[in-house]
Amino acid sequence: MDARNDSRHGAARSPATVLAVAAPLPRDVEVSFEFFPPRTEDSERTLWASIQRLAPIRPAYVSVTYGAGGSTRQRTHATVMRMLRETDLIPAAHLTCVGHSRGEIEAIATSYWEGGVRHIVALRGDAPEMGSAWEAHPDGYAHASELVVALKKVADFEISVAAYPEKHPEAASLDADIDFLKHKIDAGATRAITQYFFDVDVYLRFVERARARGVEVPIVPGILPVTNFNTVVQFSKMNGVSVPAWLADLFDGLDEEPATRKLVAASVAAEQCRALHANGVEQFHFYTLNRADLAYAICHVLGVRVPKTQRDET
Repeated sequence: MDARNDSRHGAARSPATVLAVAAPLPRDVEVSFEFFPPRTEDSERTLWASIQRLAPIRPAYVSVTYGAGGSTRQRTHATVMRMLRETDLIPAAHLTCVGHSRGEIEAIATSYWEGGVRHIVALRGDAPEMGSAWEAHPDGYAHASELVVALKKVADFEISVAAYPEKHPEAASLDADIDFLKHKIDAGATRAITQYFFDVDVYLRFVERARARGVEVPIVPGILPVTNFNTVVQFSKMNGVSVPAWLADLFDGLDEEPATRKLVAASVAAEQCRALHANGVEQFHFYTLNRADLAYAICHVLGVRVPKTQRDET
C-alpha cells in the first residue's frame, strides 16, 4: 500500500522525511478544533468570535470540552447545541465518566442524540480536584472503554477517544497505555486524538508502536500552539508531556513580548505540522484555547483556507 494512501490513519514514514523550506503547499490536509465552554459573558463573546473566524475554513468537526466531574455539563451542552443551531459546523461533545452514574450517562447521551449530535469524544476524565486520586462513581464507569460501549448502546455515535504519545501519567508503561487505547478501539471508537506533544519523533514512534499492537484507526495529532511558555511548562508537568530544550530556547526572553511570542508560536506549530505532513500525516486537531488567530494562521500555512468562491463573495 502506498504510504500516502494510508497517511490519513497516521501512518509514519521511516526514516523521517526531511521537509524542504520551499516544499509545495499541502492540498490534502483536514483539520479540527477544540474549544471549551465559556464561563463569563466576555469569554462567551471571545469564543463565538473565534468560532466565526474559523468556521469558514470548514473544519471536519469541532469539539467542546467537559470539565472535571461534569462541572461544565450545562455549558458544554449549551455551546454544542448553539453550534448546531447557528453554524454549519459539526460539533463533537466531550463526555467523561467522572461523577456520573450509568443512568446519567445514558440520559446525557440520549439528549445529545435527540438534539442532533452524532459525534462524542469519550474520556475517562480527571479527578474533580487537582492532585486527588481518581475514583469511579459507585454506579458509574471506571474506564473510557466502558463508556464507549455504553454510548454505542444508546445510539450509533461516531466516537473519538484520547491517546497519549508519552503515556498517560497514571499508566504503568507506554505499552500498557497502548493496550488501553486498543481496548477503546475494540469497544467501538473510530478515532484517537492525541495529547499535545512537541517533538515530531515522539508522535511517529507512538504511531509505530500502536500499529504494531493492532491499533488501525486514525491517530490524529493534537497540536497546541504555545502562547504562554511558562504556563505550558506547568501544564506539561502535570500531564507527563516533555518540553524540549529547543522550545525553551525559542521562547527565552519573550515573557514581556506578547506579539513576538505569537509569531514564534505560529512558526513552531506550523513547522511541526509541515514536518508531520511530510511524514504522511494529513489530519490535525488544534487545541485553540478559544482563540482563533494562531490556528487560523497555521491552517493557512497548511493550505486549509476559506474557499476562493466564498472569499470573493465577502
